[in-house]
Formats: sequence, structure tokens, C-alpha cells
Amino acid sequence: MTDYAVVNPATGETLATYDTFTDAQIDDAIASADAALRTWSRTPVPERAQIVRRIAQLHRERRDEFADIIVREMGKPRAAALGEVDFAADIIEYYADHADEVTADRPIDLVGEGTAVIRRSALGVLLGIMPWNFPAYQVARFAGPNLVLGNTILLKHAPQCPQSALLLERIYEDAGLPAGAYVNVFASNEQAAAIIADPRVQGVSVTGSERAGAAGAEVAGRNLKKVALELGGSDPFIVLSTDDLDATVQAAVDARLDNNGQSCNGAKRFIVVDGLYEAFVQKFAAAMGEVTAADPMADDTVLGPLSSEAAAARLQEQIDTAVAQGATVLVGGHRSGTFFPPTVLTDVSPAMDVYRQELFGPAAVVYRVAGEDEAVALANDTSFGLGSYVFTTDPEQAQRVADGIQAGMVYVNLVLADSPELPFGGVKRSGTSRELGLLAADEFVNKKLVRTAP
Repeated sequence: MTDYAVVNPATGETLATYDTFTDAQIDDAIASADAALRTWSRTPVPERAQIVRRIAQLHRERRDEFADIIVREMGKPRAAALGEVDFAADIIEYYADHADEVTADRPIDLVGEGTAVIRRSALGVLLGIMPWNFPAYQVARFAGPNLVLGNTILLKHAPQCPQSALLLERIYEDAGLPAGAYVNVFASNEQAAAIIADPRVQGVSVTGSERAGAAGAEVAGRNLKKVALELGGSDPFIVLSTDDLDATVQAAVDARLDNNGQSCNGAKRFIVVDGLYEAFVQKFAAAMGEVTAADPMADDTVLGPLSSEAAAARLQEQIDTAVAQGATVLVGGHRSGTFFPPTVLTDVSPAMDVYRQELFGPAAVVYRVAGEDEAVALANDTSFGLGSYVFTTDPEQAQRVADGIQAGMVYVNLVLADSPELPFGGVKRSGTSRELGLLAADEFVNKKLVRTAP
């Protein structure tokens, strides 16, 4: 059976196919990861850190090969693909650099005599279920901290990213990980559920859609397994005041078109105070309209195709439904195959489907609000709560709005500012966990109390 295939979204050509693992192969993979746990978890932390650092180095050495694969698999512009591989290397290196801090005992101030510490140790074999939109970055932020902790990893990549999956497995092997410490599995959804349920597996991390997260969490809950979820988002971009409207508009364009508009934490709803609305929406629509979807392999391409024909058709259906329900399209709105032009919608009301949906592509909705309170209320009127962006010249207002927004992340007067040390994650239906930063090392770790008499 073949579920894993490379289908170039720019051309529609099927470039390669790979067989889904048999059940026997899945069992062998679990057994290998379980066996490796016994040695990897007991490997001294400096040795683990050295190997993890080598993984980062190999990402950099093979960045061109990796970037070309990413472009072919999901259509990311090549310059962005190179940047993704570099960022993945930075993330992995961060955990190698902070290995001592991640694994160190945490002393407890006792009321009585003696000593007590929280000793951090590996939880066990983990399954990572990864999405297609960031084939290198998503894996790095899951694998980096957990390998440093001594966990071993089974990695189910997205079915459209099999060559990324295989290259990553080679990188981890070539870096010197013991056999079984990182194992790629071409698993079906049913096999992934069986892996989660297997008693040798102690946790699962799912990055993807609400549907995928709910399915993984259901199996994990039924089997009493630790689960971490990073799901969708419909991030607000709030404009309350600005000293440079052109720069704010450019930040809005950058935040919406990043990764061809296919980022969970991409700005999607643009909420603009009444006094700036007309000028903002005019400049924003013009700037979006200047960007043309083009060949993702070209060095100067900003916007490539959507990841698949199905993704483009789904976005087109959402736009068409919005228009039928009364929304206005200021620019864009009609795809050419998988290539979707930057699109701006206005006149969207709570009665429309698009008001509640995540638009996963280069499409934005712009709203007019009277002021700060209405902006925060509109920003929070969603089932999602991943990231958010606030633009204001008033520092006190920035903090008030940041406090009022129901989201896992707030960025004030800047976009595209993710960094290895900054925790990433959301609330509500956007997820249940944190990745990146030191908080990522708290997700799959045994925080063991060791209490010693005086």
C-alpha cells in the first residue's frame, strides 16, 4: 500500500512513492526504540549533547539538499526553505547548548531537615506526528529537547514529506545516535493509533489540524499516555496606532504570506481601529496585490503554490462561500491550479462561515473596530488561541492588550520573530503544550522527587 508520495504542488507531477510500513515493520520500529532507550537514557548528558550538536551541524551541511526536497514536497519558496533548515539547526543546537540546564536537578527548599530535589529523567519512547508545512522545523523542536533528555523517538512525518523524513533519519543516524534512538515510520493513521496504544510508548506529540489532534488525544487518553498538541490558529493582527503606516502594512503582508500563508501562527485576521482603517486597508490590498505566486525554485519568489490541489480547492471554496454570504474581495480570490493569489476580504460578519474558520493560505480578512476594547473582544471571538500581534505606539496600551488577548503568544510591534529560546504554543483549540525554549523540555520528562533524610 502506498500512502507516502512526493507530488510537486507546482506541477502536479508525482516524483516518488513509498510503501506504508507493514505491521511487522511498525513493531520492529517500536522494539528498536524501546531497546535504544535503555542505553541512550543512561548515556552521560555531555555525550548526548555532543551528538545532538552534530545533528545541527549536519542540517547545515546538507541544507541545500534538504531545501530542494522541501520545495518539491510542499511548494515553499526555496529561500524560505533554506531559512527553515537553518532555523531547525539553530533549535537543535540550542538544546545541545542548554543540555546541562535542561537535565539539572531542581533543589527544593524544605520546611524540615534533609534534602529534596526534582530529578529530571527520560520519560521513554515517544511518537511524533508531524505536519507537512514545516518539514524540518517541526521535527527539530520536538526531537531536540527530547533527545537531550534521553527519550527515544518514533517519527511519523506527513505522507507528502517522505523524502524529508528519510533525509532526517539519515542525519540523525550519521550524527552518531545509537540505532533505534530516532526511527522514521511510514505509518497509516490506524498504525499511528496502535503505536500510541503500545505499552512501550509513553507519549505522543501531534502537530497538525484540530481533527488530527483530537484523534491522537483520544487514543492517548484512552491509554493514559502523555499527549502534547500544537494545532491550528486564526491569529489576530491588531492595529491601534502607528508612527509608520507603510511599515505596519508591510509587517502585515509579511505575517500573512509567510510560508505561502500556511503557518498555524500566521496573522489571518487584521483588526484595525477606525481612524486608520481606510488608509490601512487601501495600502494592504495594494501591497498584497503586488505579490505574484510564482515558481518556488526561483531565488526571488516570495509566494509559491499551496501544498496540494486539495488545499487550493479548500481555500477557494472558503472564499467563494464568503462572497456568497456577503463578503467583499478587494484583491485576488481566484486560484490557478495550486497557485493562489494574495487575497483580501472585508465586510465579514459573525453570521458568515469564514468568521469562524482558519484560512490556510494567502488570504486575509480585515475588520474595522472603534477602539481598544472592541479590538480585544474581536480578537478573542474565536475558538483558536495560538499567537497574536499588536501594533501601537502606546507602551501601556500594548501591555493592556497583551494581557487581554486569549492566546499563547503576543508579539508587540513586530512579526516573524520566533527564536529557539522563545516558547511556542497556544490555548483553547490551538493546543495544550509548549515547544521551543526551556519549557519544551517540561513536556516529556519524569520530574522525579528524591527526598533524603538528614
